[in-house]
Amino acid sequence: MKIYIRSSAAVSPQNTFENIEFLTEPAEYYGTRLSAIDPDYSQFIDAKSIRRMSHVIKMGVASAKNCLNRANVEMPGAIITGTAFGCLDDTVSFLTRMIEMEEEMLPPTAFIQSTHNTVAAQIALLLKCHNYNSTFVHKGISFESALLDAVMLLNENEADNILVGGTEELTDTSFTILTRLGLYKRWPVDNLSIFNTQSKGSIGGEGAVFFLLSDKENAGNLAEFKGVQTFYKPESIEEVEKRITLFLKQYNLSIEDIDLVITGKNGDLKNDTVYDQLNQSVFSNVSLANFKHLCGEYPTASSFGLWLAANIIKRGEVPAVVIEDEVNTDPPKKILIYNHYFNTYHSLMLLTAC
Repeated sequence: MKIYIRSSAAVSPQNTFENIEFLTEPAEYYGTRLSAIDPDYSQFIDAKSIRRMSHVIKMGVASAKNCLNRANVEMPGAIITGTAFGCLDDTVSFLTRMIEMEEEMLPPTAFIQSTHNTVAAQIALLLKCHNYNSTFVHKGISFESALLDAVMLLNENEADNILVGGTEELTDTSFTILTRLGLYKRWPVDNLSIFNTQSKGSIGGEGAVFFLLSDKENAGNLAEFKGVQTFYKPESIEEVEKRITLFLKQYNLSIEDIDLVITGKNGDLKNDTVYDQLNQSVFSNVSLANFKHLCGEYPTASSFGLWLAANIIKRGEVPAVVIEDEVNTDPPKKILIYNHYFNTYHSLMLLTAC
């Protein structure tokens, strides 16, 4: 069965929401974290509800509704989200109040909205959707797990027009903790030149990206979604190369057939070693692109990479800001996305032209 990406929408640190231009004027930041550019939420959410929603919920609801609008679909057959940290702002708020109020007379709202499935639940409530609803919390492959679930539902004819998204927010508290753990850089950098820093740590990011998956052919489809695969803690770079080769072989392809490889390179010296080694071996003769200098590093950042790939195929152009090496002048028809999180959670996604 063929599966298509019918539409997509992204709230990110770039002007990706309702923007006709395709990363022609990338947003440049100087610091150690990238914050999502908020759209006009009042177009998608009631004004009273906006005040009660945390940042990640607003991003998720707006991108999900915008994704449906782009496909002229009112009711999805299923809603599936992936997130590693969930609603951090509400979680921190609840824990803070618990300490301040000595565990007595706690308002329940922050606790209710702190659960990981809040975004998917809020989307369903606003749409009055009673169909399949699930959230995957699988750390660095949360979004890929959601995609895999959607693919299985489509293959089993359990649902159509499946809304799949990856959401994550970066709060002051989580940013401080993750910086101490060495995930983010300790001094300001320019996000557009982060690959030249050669130092420890990346830049923090956040966002919400949604896709509508369908098995129906349509002239408006962005791309054909061929498949997704994840693997955990490969023992060596040779194992990663083998995984990539076998993944492509499933679709009767080799790396020579791929027009563009989009990697999760993030500017961290240790993290990027894997990509640099692959660029010297299995990716040595293929066009390369990167995306995390635009959205930042976070567990579901691969959703932004998929958004980028789908739009490249549909528009037939590769934005100059994402190109690492020279790209073939022909519009890319087959794109492979390879990403890893802490060299622990690895994923592969393949898109082709419809």
